Amino acid sequence: MGKSVQAMFEPNDDELYFAALGGTEEFGINLNLYAYGGQWLMVDLGMGFADENLPGVDLLLPDPSFIAKKRDKLAGLVITHGHEDHIGAIPYLWSRLRCPIYATPFTAILIRRKLAEAGLLDKAEIHAITPANVFEVGEFACEFVPVAHSIPEACAVLISTPVGDVLHTGDWKIDPEPVASYKTDEKRLRELGERGVLAMVCDSTNAGSDVFVGSEGELAPSFTKLFADLPGRIAVTCFSSNASRMIAVAKAATANGRHAALVGRSLWRIYEAARDQGYMDEIDPFIDGEEAAYLPPEKVVYLCTGSQGEARAALNRIANKDHPHVVLERNDTVIFSSRPIPGNEKEIGKIKNKLIQAGIRIITPSEELVHVSGHGSRNDLTQMYQWVRPQISLPVHGEHSNLVAHAQLADDCQVKDVVVPENGQVISLSRSGSKLVGTVPHGVLAVDGNRIVEIEDGPIRERLRLMHNGVVNVVIVIDDRGNLVADPQVQMVGLVSDDEYDDVEDELLAALEIAVEDLSRGKRRNDDEVAESCRIAIRRRVKKMFDKKPVITTSVVRVD
Repeated sequence: MGKSVQAMFEPNDDELYFAALGGTEEFGINLNLYAYGGQWLMVDLGMGFADENLPGVDLLLPDPSFIAKKRDKLAGLVITHGHEDHIGAIPYLWSRLRCPIYATPFTAILIRRKLAEAGLLDKAEIHAITPANVFEVGEFACEFVPVAHSIPEACAVLISTPVGDVLHTGDWKIDPEPVASYKTDEKRLRELGERGVLAMVCDSTNAGSDVFVGSEGELAPSFTKLFADLPGRIAVTCFSSNASRMIAVAKAATANGRHAALVGRSLWRIYEAARDQGYMDEIDPFIDGEEAAYLPPEKVVYLCTGSQGEARAALNRIANKDHPHVVLERNDTVIFSSRPIPGNEKEIGKIKNKLIQAGIRIITPSEELVHVSGHGSRNDLTQMYQWVRPQISLPVHGEHSNLVAHAQLADDCQVKDVVVPENGQVISLSRSGSKLVGTVPHGVLAVDGNRIVEIEDGPIRERLRLMHNGVVNVVIVIDDRGNLVADPQVQMVGLVSDDEYDDVEDELLAALEIAVEDLSRGKRRNDDEVAESCRIAIRRRVKKMFDKKPVITTSVVRVD
């Protein structure tokens, strides 16, 4: 995820280009760019989750520095749908871009709420566009094409230029029974195929799977049957943006004489936005966790955030028994209605183990029909290629194995030109084919508290050293002539056990005394020289004893 430092790429005005600054060869942090006619178009601006290799960091963002420097040429930001990996970076990065935003009405609501929380709503120009309406974004004519996904109003984006049409699919599947979602518009996609599509930039999430992903419409009956056999409290955890899953759980709860409660702010935000757009009209209103606490165990179903093991989400707090309203006990049940995002397995496993230790039953998608993917498998991809028949295929949205599997499928579907892009690569798209024409800077930023920093930033690197090597703090007390007037003070954290501490401290004290005595009289009068000599002595001794490189701080105190 290191930052690229290539020279700036300058497009020719009469050529069409594609470049991903995030979301290619990785899941999350989606940021895609198109260039034509001296202008740039951005599609999606999402976030990702950090892992234990970035201590203290919760969120990751694509680095928009390249396009931010050209923001006078950035015509707009078009959003395919409202999932966090496609809109989550907007409140953090929009002020660097300051371009108009285009989205469907539901997605526009989510974006407005995010910008309002960031204090930016009155500054941003947001356009709510319904499908089938062509809207101009600078030199680009765009159209939203409905697709099925696990959130309302997901759309592919048709991007038209004089060079040709590009279909940017976003996240999608073919679902015969979508819930709170558009149905993939086969008729319009076939029309585009007849008209001629130059390139398709397409979701690769399930490109390696031949398994039929299933329909969201199957889940309400499945949950209904499952709930009927479960005693006590039931908690279901899923992605907070999955409005379809909310409806399935609510219907199943009502069918079993239970009340459905939402636990987690992000779930409430999605629910309220979906309700305002009429997507929740067919279910009973949700109650909150505090109201549900007064109900008998057999009368409640909780829908909780935290399916990916997030430390601050509701499920982790419930598992740790520190949630203010929700308590789960022996013989209650937790249903994981999602699959782990790669990299989150360890944290999810910790939560599952805590629940199991408390006597709580765990149900996952491998045991019962409690989840269907929002991304099409190979069958869906093959169908999409048969409808659209693009000249060029660019697999995106996935790790390298996903992209390669997608590329192989596109080749099997007789696509003439298949190219697997990498973040930062600029690819020219034309009737004569695709061509790698340059690279641009790209990278990953970290949300560190209330700051946005590069992941190579000094404090983050230092935290990693602290985590893996510990810290040694040293205080040297000397007089004006540079003589030690008291024993040095040594404090070690994360380096040795309590049993070893005294022996190691003696070793380090001896090394410090030698380091000071070996300095010349002149150097002893210089605090910086004394501190550096002591730091080197500690570093060498610890390296020899433990093969570790701790963070070392040295302070010199002079007394008369």
